[in-house]
Amino acid sequence: MTLPLTTAQHDTLLAELDEARREAERYRLLAEQSTDMISRHTPTPDWTYVDVSPAVERLLGYRAAELIGTPGRALFHPDDADNLIKRSESVSYRGGLYTNVYRYRHKDGHYVWLETTSRTIRADSGERVEIICVSRDVTAREQAQRATRRLARVVESSSDMIMFCAPGTLQLTYLNEAASTTLGSGQDGGIAINLRQLVDAHTYSSLLLAGLEHAAQHGCWYGSIALQLPPGKDSRIAEIREIIAHRNHVENRRVEYYSIIGRDITLKRKAEDAARRQQLELAHMSRLLSVGEMATGLAHEINQPLAAILNYCRGTLRRAEDGKTLSLEQALQAMQLISGQARRAAEIIKRIRSYVKRTEYQRIEFPINDSCQDVAGFLHQEARDNQIEFSFDLDPDDPRLTADRIQIEQVLLNLIRNAIEAYSDCEQPQRTVNISSRCDEGYIEVTITDRAKGVSAEALSQLFDAFFTSKPSGLGMGLAISRTIIESHGGQLWAQSDGHSGTVFKFRLPVSRHQDHWP
Repeated sequence: MTLPLTTAQHDTLLAELDEARREAERYRLLAEQSTDMISRHTPTPDWTYVDVSPAVERLLGYRAAELIGTPGRALFHPDDADNLIKRSESVSYRGGLYTNVYRYRHKDGHYVWLETTSRTIRADSGERVEIICVSRDVTAREQAQRATRRLARVVESSSDMIMFCAPGTLQLTYLNEAASTTLGSGQDGGIAINLRQLVDAHTYSSLLLAGLEHAAQHGCWYGSIALQLPPGKDSRIAEIREIIAHRNHVENRRVEYYSIIGRDITLKRKAEDAARRQQLELAHMSRLLSVGEMATGLAHEINQPLAAILNYCRGTLRRAEDGKTLSLEQALQAMQLISGQARRAAEIIKRIRSYVKRTEYQRIEFPINDSCQDVAGFLHQEARDNQIEFSFDLDPDDPRLTADRIQIEQVLLNLIRNAIEAYSDCEQPQRTVNISSRCDEGYIEVTITDRAKGVSAEALSQLFDAFFTSKPSGLGMGLAISRTIIESHGGQLWAQSDGHSGTVFKFRLPVSRHQDHWP
């Protein structure tokens, strides 16, 4: 039997019901005005929608009535549907709440990234009643994170050395795999390398500090700073190529850290050394071939002093055999003549030996005018046999070049011999080869000019191609090797001809050694 409520009890109950209605209205307003989507689902595997807040239309394009009663699982991306069951990396659990990041199908057909926090509501008996979810669109965040992860993978897999450096202490705070391999430092967070340790004192004060300052002022710096690698890694060769300053754009715009981008150039340097050795071998072979082609002329040139020596000796012997008195003065004069011719022959042999000798790349400073005259002297007999005269127009300031003298003289010999041979099928009565030198604005330019019949436009375009030749017995390597030598010294070699009145060969080399491509 239920006793009737007293007036006071009735009023209290009405007040409690009214407060409950107001509280329910507040929760309804919160749910409806929230930018997050709030939804209720059945505790079944298909997650059927029981209720959903109006925010669903902004997030997913559906009206609430379209989803209520439909299985929520059907809208998951196939790859994300079992995240909760598999406890994927995108799922976290804390205090009875699961948070899951996944792709969910929009009404238009595309997928958006949602972050959903869910809780299971249970009855007093422990039986699951429903699941409450709060979801928000994290597409922009997820895309940014994925872009960051992709960028991190690119940075990590880059063949360039990438390091992060603190601006004050210059302590390295991050090394990618390439930097770790070259510097020998692990990636366990214990990086104990300072940027100062990777350069010598002179490089630090003259280059590195200037590069950091330039990057701080202008955002970035480009150049080349040789690194001094730690013991055990000093067989490798590396250099800094770029420094980027990263500023705090929100607060004081101070440099927060530097990105140091370097490159391990060990393999590149080995390839350059191999190419240089190959060039040296080709140049040596070219010199041997040139001497072989000049053998007749060289033999004739050597024969002249030998014949003179023989004549002086025979004349002296005849005087003695005929019983004629030979004064000391006459004997000394004969010995001086013989000695002079012997020195001449020895000089010819010395020039030949020096020219054909296999040499390493040797940088020296030498006067280019002397080289022009020495090479012309070496080819004197060949020019004489072809009724050719040399004329010189050399820079009166006697400019000096820093380069490999043997290689530069090989180029001169190839070009002067080409000029001599240009007259071989030419009826030109006046046969001259002009050799000139000029120094201008840090460059030395040497010109070899003949007045033969010239080179056609078609041949001119192929003149420096390997194995191209107009000579019946030529290999077509002399000019190709010559251009390689000049370019390896940081210069240029080219030819000019009108096709009927002669050819001009020119090469231009920087006087400064810093322009040289080889170490």
